[in-house]
Amino acid sequence: MRTVIKKLLPVVILTLLLNNTAAAQHQYEILVERPNEKSMKGILSRNVIIHDTSFKWYADAQKIYTPKTEAVTALQNSRDSVQLLVFMGTWCEDSHFVIPRLFKLTDAAGFSDDRITLIGVDRSKKTLSHLCEALNVTNVPTIIVMKKGKELGRVIEYGSSGMFDKDLAEILSRAN
Repeated sequence: MRTVIKKLLPVVILTLLLNNTAAAQHQYEILVERPNEKSMKGILSRNVIIHDTSFKWYADAQKIYTPKTEAVTALQNSRDSVQLLVFMGTWCEDSHFVIPRLFKLTDAAGFSDDRITLIGVDRSKKTLSHLCEALNVTNVPTIIVMKKGKELGRVIEYGSSGMFDKDLAEILSRAN
């Protein structure tokens, strides 16, 4: 089973990256899993989240974060060689904390949005095309660092250190 997943992983990654650049097509579903709560499942973009009035948490979380220099430098050094697969829940408080800060960090590093594939999951941690199962994503947010179709590492939720940006910088530093 693991060898099948390892063989299919580059194909899945390439498909995700190509889909991410497709012109203005909605590649997600809007769900209402709980009263007065909107969830998005599928391939998202930062613009979809920023411009949706249901997600006021995004701007609030960005305002109070200052990217760490080590993380900015690590992203700058890797910006042309890695891709980030980011799984999140628009309903998830951990995602509300990490995802806006991740984008502020990538902006500070000049890391292109074209190198980030943002994938929304429902409350059951399912997404379109069974991507969570294929990539063994069980918690959100999960940031997977990819280089040439291979996973270099992942930051799950706040990371093992409790600081997602520190853990991300460590993965990127090992990659260079």
